Amino acid sequence: MNLVDSEAPVRVPLRMVIASIVGLWVCYLVLTTIRSAVGLELQSELFWRRGLVTLAGMAITLVLFLMLRLFDRQRLWVQIVAALALAMPAAGLIAFTNERVFADVQERVNAKIIERQGYALRRDQSGNLIIEGPAPAKGGDPAGDDPLGSDNPRAQILLPGEDEGGSRLVALLDLALSRYFLLLAWAALYFTLLGGERTRAAERREASFRSAARAAELRSLRYQVNPHFLFNTLNSLSSLVMTGKTERAEEMIQGLSSFYRHSLAEDPTGDVGLADEIDLQRHYLSVEALRFPDRLRVRIELPEELADARIPGMILQPLVENSVKYAVAASSRPVTVEIAARSEYGRLVVTVSDDGPGLPKDPGKGFGIGLANVRDRLAARFGEDAMIVSGPVERGYRSELRLPLVRHD
Repeated sequence: MNLVDSEAPVRVPLRMVIASIVGLWVCYLVLTTIRSAVGLELQSELFWRRGLVTLAGMAITLVLFLMLRLFDRQRLWVQIVAALALAMPAAGLIAFTNERVFADVQERVNAKIIERQGYALRRDQSGNLIIEGPAPAKGGDPAGDDPLGSDNPRAQILLPGEDEGGSRLVALLDLALSRYFLLLAWAALYFTLLGGERTRAAERREASFRSAARAAELRSLRYQVNPHFLFNTLNSLSSLVMTGKTERAEEMIQGLSSFYRHSLAEDPTGDVGLADEIDLQRHYLSVEALRFPDRLRVRIELPEELADARIPGMILQPLVENSVKYAVAASSRPVTVEIAARSEYGRLVVTVSDDGPGLPKDPGKGFGIGLANVRDRLAARFGEDAMIVSGPVERGYRSELRLPLVRHD
């Protein structure tokens, strides 16, 4: 099983980053357009320029992302410092772009606003800004009728051109400051997305580790089954050889070979078809029938519609072994070992029973090991969705497995 590489860097998907950048600047475009629509002239000229600034903002924010990505594996305080530092030049560049794009139209917009108030805005040959307003009517109050407070027929205010550079710098700094906080807001969003990706990566690693641990547990429990079976079979083989029953011993060896070839071909952590699992138990019982030719009887009931149901491999082996060891071997009369399957309320029910003497005289010596193995394997595979109920019945002993009815994909 492949585990998630814990050293692999966690990244926010590029499409998610681009979506966040586009969303940020589209919101900026919409909000500034709505704001400028109230009281500003030349909307068409302003809009396409605002669109250029929006595209430039997206490009600069993308560059900011590529730089912040270098700090993805750093601690949070390092990421915060990086965002605070890198957002400064990015905000300045956006503000400068904004100023350049709107430079040729800004003065015209200001002139339109002033004209609506009854004034005029123009420049003289020296580059000075001049605001002209109407002179007050005769006998009027200069301070009350004319905001300029002038007695001239056409009052003027002169704004020297040498002050313009300083005013532009202040405006540029104000604009850069507002874009700075806009970029910091996006950086916070990016680090939030990165934190979410880290959390999801940690959850995937945890799930992989849990899966690996479960597979290891299933493999260990499955391999516990083989030594018990092999030990019992070798004892039986030894008995046949010592009593001179070589033909039966040879048949047992062949049966043992067929059983292991069948059982070892399966994934020890995977499920098998119920028909295959029962077929495997047929192989085992055919081997044991050589030991007890006059005492072992086998009955199998498998409805055709349940043949493809999935079940943990060799999950029935310890139960069948217990029936042979504690019922067939302990009796002097014929004993029937039965394996039956049925569906009940959408669940699979498999029983292994015998009509032997019931509980062994000393159930503490070995009888509970097989049941514990089956119970642990069911818990590891299905959790609380599966269970085993085992105990003596009126004639013999019965173990019943109840588990989810899972079929071939």
